[in-house]
Amino acid sequence: LDDLGFDAGDSSGARKLRSWLEGGVEARPANVRLAVTSNRRAIVERHLSEQDDPINPRDAVDDRLALADRFGLSLGFHNCTQDEYLAIIAGYAAHYGLAYAEADALEWSKRRGGRSGRVAWQYVNELAGRAGRSLS
Repeated sequence: LDDLGFDAGDSSGARKLRSWLEGGVEARPANVRLAVTSNRRAIVERHLSEQDDPINPRDAVDDRLALADRFGLSLGFHNCTQDEYLAIIAGYAAHYGLAYAEADALEWSKRRGGRSGRVAWQYVNELAGRAGRSLS
């Protein structure tokens, strides 16, 4: 599933998916694995005010976080320094035989709002496209 996310008011969608993942709908086949991506740090939207209810404030939070707990691996694309960003690009560019200019790579990161491994990979994909090459 690509770009999974639930709005704050959509608790039933997250519960249904959670039940399905736990085998509540049907038994999980041995030969199937599910990979999910999300652009959010937390799959379910959260707010600072969600613990304002004085009666069992953790219950609502725990219910929303229960879906995210079903996934054993979480990868983040965190910001990196300029040197790290350029080193990532240099590694990819060398591997794929692509030429690039550091100034162009830095401009790319500015237009994308930051430097990360993800932004570096997107830049390398752009380089390949400019060169008419596939990365596969």
